[in-house]
Amino acid sequence: MKKQFLIWLCAASLIALAFLNLGWELWWAPLRPGGSFLAAKALLLLLPLRGILRGRRYTYQWASMFILLFFTEGVVRAWSDHGLSQKLAMIELVLSVVFFAASVAYAWLTAPSRNRAGVNRA
Repeated sequence: MKKQFLIWLCAASLIALAFLNLGWELWWAPLRPGGSFLAAKALLLLLPLRGILRGRRYTYQWASMFILLFFTEGVVRAWSDHGLSQKLAMIELVLSVVFFAASVAYAWLTAPSRNRAGVNRA
């Protein structure tokens, strides 16, 4: 896979996840009528965006662990919620898995040990 594609895939899934969380907690299926403070978690998703867009390997490493919080929320809410909220949780699951897989692939692809000359790639 090409690095630029992985950068694009990570950024797109991260932005989509932020918009999904914002819409979910404010309009589509908030925990409380009129929206809830949980919409602020969408802002947390924007923290790694700058490093993701710049291709910083360290950002991909910590963001791959960070996204597991949203994966966990998706699992819990897909299991316990019903209706639209359950469907949104499943979308959150898919987006978090896409981000996780793409960020791990990017970190693996850009590993310093892979970029050294003379490394045996058996």
